Amino acid sequence: MSSSAADVTADEKKKLITASIRGIPDFPKAMQNPTAFRYTIDLFAEHYRDKKVDVIAGFEARGLIFGAPLALALNCSFVPLRKPGKLPGKKVSEEYITEYSTDKIEMHEDAIQPGQRVVLVDDLIATGGTLRAGINLVKKVGGIVVEAACVIELPALHGREKIPDTDLFVLIEKEGD
Repeated sequence: MSSSAADVTADEKKKLITASIRGIPDFPKAMQNPTAFRYTIDLFAEHYRDKKVDVIAGFEARGLIFGAPLALALNCSFVPLRKPGKLPGKKVSEEYITEYSTDKIEMHEDAIQPGQRVVLVDDLIATGGTLRAGINLVKKVGGIVVEAACVIELPALHGREKIPDTDLFVLIEKEGD
């Protein structure tokens, strides 16, 4: 593979990203290869560059890791979607059902303005509950959801079925967990 990221094809980038994702039992996936991380942001940025995105909204915790550099690459705002109690000031929230319980995400009530075009970013789509909550939260404040983006999709868990009204851009599909 060439050392210049511009000379590497999307398929070659995805192959390196896939090889760089390691599984830790009972812990979320982690990426330790800096080139794979850069390629992940590059592929997302290439996909969204011409979609007139105003805001990248990243989910706690790993969606923050991928979302912030993507916002910089696209020269747009970044909005963190956090677990309850982590943000100061006035917030809006959305509850959602997880595999085992209910949870909630929050954002500042003025973080997204009516009519702004938003891409939601997370590391993984499994059952789709978190993304569904993010979509609802953006719409609650008048934002327009352009698309959702995840590094990994676990298709066997049918997460796409929870977000039928939103396009989903995924770099890697993985079977199992």
